[in-house]
Amino acid sequence: MGTGVLFSAVTALGLVRLPDVYTRTHAASKSSTLGVLSILLGTFVHFWFNEGIFNTQMVIAIAFLFITQPVAGHLIGRAAYMTGIKVAEETVRDDMGSAIEKRRNNQQEELENE
Repeated sequence: MGTGVLFSAVTALGLVRLPDVYTRTHAASKSSTLGVLSILLGTFVHFWFNEGIFNTQMVIAIAFLFITQPVAGHLIGRAAYMTGIKVAEETVRDDMGSAIEKRRNNQQEELENE
């Protein structure tokens, strides 16, 4: 559980200190996932070994968070990029820009060919 608290603290620090929505989303999706999963896993282990209670709802919650939180972070970042929110000045490379431009060019060519 201490590991979960540490990851959650890193998440809070990242949300306050990082420069743009993309790096903040990365911090929120990756480290908070590990933080919450560590806390849930610690709770699950405590109740299973100390109290003798196997909680299937806790296992489902762990699986659900493990799958959905990174996907949500990715979708938030993608939505921010598609709406035109600029990246931080420190950003070295924009990998998605060339892919989006290529896709737009292909769509324009298809419309012209019809």
